[in-house]
Amino acid sequence: DAGLRAIAAADRSFSAADFLDGAKQAYQMILEAFWAGKEDDFRSYVAEDVRAAFAEAIADRAEQGHVLDNRMVRIERAVISDAQLVNGTAEITVRFDADIAAVTRDTEGRVIAGSLTDAVPTHDAWTFIRNLRSNDPNWLLTDTDEAA
Repeated sequence: DAGLRAIAAADRSFSAADFLDGAKQAYQMILEAFWAGKEDDFRSYVAEDVRAAFAEAIADRAEQGHVLDNRMVRIERAVISDAQLVNGTAEITVRFDADIAAVTRDTEGRVIAGSLTDAVPTHDAWTFIRNLRSNDPNWLLTDTDEAA
């Protein structure tokens, strides 16, 4: 892929395999923090518009008296679906295929939707960016989409 080659040429320390390992860790950590409503745990890993959208969803959930009791069962697959380098900023989209046990409970702890025994296959496309001129080695999540 030309985008990956351009990123690797601009950042000699870049490794697609290491990037994917980190992306999988970020995917699980950010989702678990989002499910738990712990905005502070994901704030530094996501762009402001993603943080705002997640915060709004967390607030809506709280207003409805819903608590998510989701579990990441497994990440089946994580593949780079797009990569580009624009003005020194690397942008990589990863498609995640995962099995998630999704349960919504009320404030009393009663299950109102989902099941912990039936994992739901999910397909997400998450886009991460990093300014290669920055000393910060962390990538920032800038977009989340459901993948077809």
